[in-house]
Amino acid sequence: MALGGGGPLGAIIGRYSTAADDEQDPGGGVIRHDRKCRDWPFLLLFASFWVAMIVNSSFGFNQGNPLRLTYGLDYKGNICGSRHGDPDLRELDVRYWVNPNQVYQSGLKSSHVDLPDAKAICLMECPLPAEDGLNFVCDYPEGDIRLSVDDWIDRDYDYFEFLTPDMRNSSLQLQGPCYPVIFPSVNVYWSCQFIARASNVSLKHWQQMGGVRIDENMLIDETIHNTINSKSTVMKRYVADIKKSWPVLIVCGGFLPLFLSVIWLLMIRYFVAGMPWITVVVFNALVISVTMFFYIKAGWIGHDPLTVVIGESDPYVNIGGREINHLHAVSVLMTVIMILAFLTSIAIARRIMIATSVLKVAAKVIGEVQALIAFPAVPFLILAIFYMFWFSATLHLFSAGQVIQNDCNTDCCMYDLKLGRVNCDSCCGFSVHHTPHIGIAILFHLFGCYWATQFFIGCSSTVIAGSVASYYWARGEISHDIPFHTVVSSLKRLLRYGLGSVALGSLIVSIVEWVRFILETLRRRLKFIDSAHESRFGKTVSSSSQCCLGCIDWTLKSVNRNAYIMIAITGKGFCKASELATGLIMNNILRIGKVNVIGDVILFLGKLCVSLMCALFAFLMLDKHKYRAGHNKISSPLVPVLLSWALGYIVAKLFFAVVEMSIDTIILSFCQDAEEHQGNARYAPPLLMETLDEESELQRLTRGP
Repeated sequence: MALGGGGPLGAIIGRYSTAADDEQDPGGGVIRHDRKCRDWPFLLLFASFWVAMIVNSSFGFNQGNPLRLTYGLDYKGNICGSRHGDPDLRELDVRYWVNPNQVYQSGLKSSHVDLPDAKAICLMECPLPAEDGLNFVCDYPEGDIRLSVDDWIDRDYDYFEFLTPDMRNSSLQLQGPCYPVIFPSVNVYWSCQFIARASNVSLKHWQQMGGVRIDENMLIDETIHNTINSKSTVMKRYVADIKKSWPVLIVCGGFLPLFLSVIWLLMIRYFVAGMPWITVVVFNALVISVTMFFYIKAGWIGHDPLTVVIGESDPYVNIGGREINHLHAVSVLMTVIMILAFLTSIAIARRIMIATSVLKVAAKVIGEVQALIAFPAVPFLILAIFYMFWFSATLHLFSAGQVIQNDCNTDCCMYDLKLGRVNCDSCCGFSVHHTPHIGIAILFHLFGCYWATQFFIGCSSTVIAGSVASYYWARGEISHDIPFHTVVSSLKRLLRYGLGSVALGSLIVSIVEWVRFILETLRRRLKFIDSAHESRFGKTVSSSSQCCLGCIDWTLKSVNRNAYIMIAITGKGFCKASELATGLIMNNILRIGKVNVIGDVILFLGKLCVSLMCALFAFLMLDKHKYRAGHNKISSPLVPVLLSWALGYIVAKLFFAVVEMSIDTIILSFCQDAEEHQGNARYAPPLLMETLDEESELQRLTRGP
C-alpha cells in the first residue's frame, strides 16, 4: 500500500531522505513530507470548548461554597461551620433540630411540614439529655439575652434561667427561644440523628414544668435518617470527600504512580526478560490485597468497618447508610475481578514468552531514544495542573446555588429575640436552590475532563510515535542526536501541524463514551420506573445496544492509537491516517496479531499494577486517625480510593505509552517497510525480524515457555 503522493516512508523519514535534507539537518530523524495543518477546525472547536469550560467553572466559583457539601443550614440560613455566618459559626459545624415535634410531624405522610422547614441550629456537638434533670438548647444569644457566643457555648447552649416569663411560656410551647433535650442523638455526618428512645427523667421534668406533649415514635429517628441518607446528600458527601482527602489524591494519584511508572520503564529497559512474569504475579497479589481492604471496610472481615457516626456513639446503636451498601457492592465486584484476574493469568501463562520478545523490541528503542523515559513528565505536569483546576471547579459546581428561605405552608410560630415577641410570619427553613441549568453545567464539566484527558494522552502518544518512527527508519545507525533530538522534533511537528487531528480523535472517543454513559443512565431509570413490565424484547435491545457501543468504543480507541502513529509519520489528517493504519493492519493481521495482542495484555496488566498499588496506598493513608474522626473524617474511602485508582491509571497510561506506542509504531513501520520492498523489511533491526518471523513464532508457541 503506497502513501498517496508521498512516496515510500524510507524516503521521507530518517537520516537517509535526500542529500539536501542531510545538509539542512544532519541530525536526522525529522519527517519531511508534505506537512501542513490538518483538521484545524477541530482545534478551534477544542479551544472554544476550553473557553466555555472556563466560563462554566467561573459560574461555580461565583455561586458555590464547598462547605454546603458537608454541613447543613441553620434557622437563619447560615452554613454550619462557616466563619461568615451570623454569628460566627467556624467551630459550630453540627446541625441539630431543636423541636422534636417538628421532626416527628415532617415524617407523617399527611403532614405539610418538611424537615428542611424544621428549626435547626449549629452546635459543636450533639446534646444529650441530663441524667438527673432537663437540659435546654437555646437560640443564638441576641436581643435581651446579654451573652456572647463563647459564653453561650460554655453554658452548653442553655440560658433558660435568664428568660423572662413570656419567653419561658413560649419555650414551654416549643416555640423557643429554648427547647428541651428529650431524645439522645448521635452525630451522623454532621447532623444530629435522634434515637427514638426518650429520656424518662428529662421527659418527666418537662411535664412537671407544664411543657406541651412531645411525640414519641420511630418516625423521629427515620425522618432524619432518610434525609441524611438521601441520594443527593450522599453524592454531596462523596464530592466533599475529594476536598478532605486532597493530600491522599496528590500522593496516590500523582507522585506515587509517577514513581512506579518510571521504575517499571527502567525495569523494562534493564530487566525485560522477567518483567512479564513479575507483572502477572504482582497484579494478582495487588488485586487480592485491594479486595481484602474493601472486605474490611465493608465489615465482612476484621473489626474495622466503616462507621457513619462522627466521634463516639452508643455501642448498642447500629446506624447504617448508603455508603456501607456501596462498599458491599464494590466488594462483590472486586471478588469477581479477582477471580477473572486469576483465570486470565492462567490463560496467558504459556504465551508470556511472546510478550517478552515484543517487550525486548521496545526496550531496545527506549535504550536508544533515552528521552522517551522522561518525556511523559511533560504531559503529566500539564494534566496535574488541569486536574487541580478541574477538581476545585467541581467542588464549587456541585455546591453552586443560592440560600433562599423556603415557601412553606406550615402554621408555626417562633420567638424572635430581636423583636422581643413571638413571630408567626417567617418560620420556614432555608435551602440551597440550584439554578435550572446546574445539572447541564456539571455534565458539561465532566465531559470536558474526559475530552481534555484523551487529548493530552493523544498528544503524548503522537510525540512518542514520531520519535520511534524516526528511530526505525534510521536503518539502525544511531546518530548522537537521536536520543533527544527525535523527541524534540516530534513535539515541534505536533504543535505545528497535528493538534487539530488529535483534537478530532479525542473528540470522537469522548462522544462515543458519553453516548454509552447517557444510554446506560436512561436504561437504569427506565428499568427502575417500569421494572415489572420490561419486556424481553426491551431487555434484548438494551443489552445489544450497550454491547455494540462497547465494541465501537474499543475499536475506536484502537483505531485512534494507530491513527496517531500515522499522523506522526505521514502528517496526514485524522481520517486519512486512520485509513492508512487500518489498511496496514488488515494486510498484515496474521503476522502482527498474535504478537501484539499478548503484548497489549501484559502492558494493560502493568498499568493495572500501578493503579492498584495507588489504590492500596490510598487505603493505608485513609486509615489514619485524621480521616476517621473530626472535621476531616471522610464519609467513605470509596471515592478517594477509586479516584486514586483512576488517576494512577491515567499517569501509568502516559508513561506506558512509551512502550505501547513503541511496539505499535515499530510494527506499523515494519509492515509499511515490508510492503515497500516486496515483503522484505529493509529497515527492520534483527531483533524485530526474529520476533515477527512466523516460523520462529510457531516453534516458540509449540515449545511453550
